[in-house]
Amino acid sequence: MNIITIAWLTIPFFIGFVIYLLPKLDKYLALAVTFVSAGYALQLFLEKSPLKLKLLDNFGVEVVADQLGAYFILTNALVTAAVIFYCWHSGKSAFFYSQMIILHGSINATFICQDFISLYVALEVSGIAAFLLIAYPRTDRSLWVALRYLFISNTAMLFYLVGAVLVYQKHNSFVFDGLKGAPPEALALIFLGLLLKGGIFVSGLWLPLTHSESETPVSALLSGIVIKASILPLLRCALVSDDLGTIVRIFGVATALMGVSYAIFEKDTKRMLAFSTIAQLGFIISAPEVGGFYALTHGLVKSTLFLIAGSLPSRNFKELQSKAIDPKIWIALVIASLSISGFPLLAGFGAKVWTLKSVAPWQAIPMNIAAVGTAITFAKFIFIPRGEKQEIKPGLWQAIALLIGGLIIANIAYLDAYSIESIIKAVGTIAIGWLIYVLIIKRLAIALPRAAEQFDHLVGVMTLTLIALFWMALATGTHT
Repeated sequence: MNIITIAWLTIPFFIGFVIYLLPKLDKYLALAVTFVSAGYALQLFLEKSPLKLKLLDNFGVEVVADQLGAYFILTNALVTAAVIFYCWHSGKSAFFYSQMIILHGSINATFICQDFISLYVALEVSGIAAFLLIAYPRTDRSLWVALRYLFISNTAMLFYLVGAVLVYQKHNSFVFDGLKGAPPEALALIFLGLLLKGGIFVSGLWLPLTHSESETPVSALLSGIVIKASILPLLRCALVSDDLGTIVRIFGVATALMGVSYAIFEKDTKRMLAFSTIAQLGFIISAPEVGGFYALTHGLVKSTLFLIAGSLPSRNFKELQSKAIDPKIWIALVIASLSISGFPLLAGFGAKVWTLKSVAPWQAIPMNIAAVGTAITFAKFIFIPRGEKQEIKPGLWQAIALLIGGLIIANIAYLDAYSIESIIKAVGTIAIGWLIYVLIIKRLAIALPRAAEQFDHLVGVMTLTLIALFWMALATGTHT
């Protein structure tokens, strides 16, 4: 299995360069890589114990492939394959597919890293590949959004790297477990880097512009999988100790409430999906032990919704209320929206039930409020009127079939969710959300301020978040 793991890690980078030599096979080679990743993830689910592989004994550089990481790897495989199907007839160049597969491989690497230095390398490579994909159209707007993303990403990694050095200075090792005895400033710097890169809480307010202004397939990649490259390391850090777990859970609750508050009142479809991504990341880290399954369901849903949003006649919800959409598109929208809202028969139901059962008692009320907020948010899609058929982008249905098929099959991961009590609670939560939307939210015209999303304000937020993390580390005693 060690040889298989090394081969699986290196294949995407090898194929990424081969695509340049064989441009006529770009789509086929890229798709083959996703099949390899999916097969590797399924193999991990069958393994009884985690696979551990030390790369540098003296520095604590190692990889760990386990079932938690398998959820993320499978998400990466399915989302990337769906985007390839979506782009099949779009005329994208070999450069696009090459960067997509290099991005795919670097993100896979983040999912098995168990130390801070190899994670740093993987995150930096993924950041560069994501930057190139965002800038792919070469328009002034896309170049600005890409450069903004690159600056924020590199700043986050600078903070992170300083924290990693402090951990090594304390333990002579980069392994994640070193956070337990590291100085509080090390924890603050590392967590700031991961929170910023992962789009968590106010540090994630760079995300709506980046995800909404990118091309449709790139938006699906960013929201479905790229953003999670920093989320799994946060989950692994949270599992190191209860004190670290508490800090991560606090940010999970705050992120879920903040993201859903913005999403409820957002009038632009892609920006609403981006804010919803922030909220759903909060759900993932609010219960670290089961975050993998939630990440899988969210990745499949959000990629579906971003791909569909690219085929809607308008990005403005007010205009969509008067522009009836294709019934088939509407059905796909409804299925995805019901899943993320936690409706039974779709994987989102099991993920939400499992997560809400795994949160700490003090998290229960705010997370249930966030669940109602999610139902309110996606009622916007469900209540869009249906009309005549419209021309659909080639490749869309293949992508949606793969993603929604995954949502249905993934139900088997947590069949214990299907109790009478859980079903009634889920349906009741969605019904309450829909009523609030129809009776109140739909009639309001509230525009939330965007000042915090501005470039200079984001830098200030980094400083405030760093201070807050430092005091949280001191208060919980994680440095002793």
